[in-house]
Amino acid sequence: MLTPMNFNSDNVHGVDEAILTALGEANAGTARAYGYDDWTLAAEARLCEVFERDVAAFLVVTGTAANSLALAACCPPYGAVVCHHEAHIVVDECGAPELFSGGARLMGARGAGGKVTPATVAALFATLGRGEHEQRPSVLSISEATELGTVYTPAEVAALAAVARERRLRTHMDGARFANALARLACTPAELTWKSGVDVLSFGATKNGAMGVEAVVFFDAALATDFRYLRKRTGQLVSKNRFLAAQMLAYLADDRWLRNARHANTMADRLAAAFRALPGVRLPLPVDANAVFAIVPRALHERLQAQGARYLVWPGEGPGTDTVGEHEVFIRLLTSFRTSAADVDALVAAAG
Repeated sequence: MLTPMNFNSDNVHGVDEAILTALGEANAGTARAYGYDDWTLAAEARLCEVFERDVAAFLVVTGTAANSLALAACCPPYGAVVCHHEAHIVVDECGAPELFSGGARLMGARGAGGKVTPATVAALFATLGRGEHEQRPSVLSISEATELGTVYTPAEVAALAAVARERRLRTHMDGARFANALARLACTPAELTWKSGVDVLSFGATKNGAMGVEAVVFFDAALATDFRYLRKRTGQLVSKNRFLAAQMLAYLADDRWLRNARHANTMADRLAAAFRALPGVRLPLPVDANAVFAIVPRALHERLQAQGARYLVWPGEGPGTDTVGEHEVFIRLLTSFRTSAADVDALVAAAG
């Protein structure tokens, strides 16, 4: 059932029509199984083109699998992953990173706006020092865009990666909304990743128009030596892999992935501008990607809910330097590649 004014997630909308068409075309005839088909080879080659270098790329079905497998490839069971304390891998993946890695620990660092900084990461390192009595930090994981909708610039990524290298950590980027972040920044995929020191990227597509495909992209091929075995052992090697690859090819063709992300970001900007004008509403965070976080009067929240609006009452820590009053609610609204101006305007009208 279609729900109007649904800003609960960018997962609530369907599949980009071009991707559906590509799936239908891939359904004809026969092809080699388990990723040895022409679609998969073409998708891997296309990812090399997107990132302007040879990469080792592996398709998987979910973002949780992409993150957990990428981290497992970089982090031993006795290691630890340093990340923001409210990162998706901490609060929304049901322990999968720990499971797939065989027991690695997630170490949460603080940081405003969902972002860690060299200073906050260094502060976490300063608390360590018990040698083999504690798990050894092995990976720094950052989210692009973050859980609070903010983005890291290439300079910020490079500064964090430099701190990681000083401690002999690898750098992982959770790119579930990588396209949305990139669409906002004046840089290339290469500049935001390996040129800034990222070793492995979880490259998202599902939230931006795909049916269900993500890629684990290694910029350091040595990390991927045994990855195909890890992917198989965790149930992420799909026998009819051409249907994952067909999605990725259509997603990347003619920069569709960036067009979809730009549209979602534009709708977020439209929504943010309208909400800023509403009485009693505050936007405590920048709108860097396709997420709008707002502190709204409880009466407005209840009126919107009664009229069928759908969005998330944010369960996390809060809006940073701002505070949520007794009669206020902190909410998140997400736009997608299929959100229309009419959708945004309907929500604003319901709020007025």
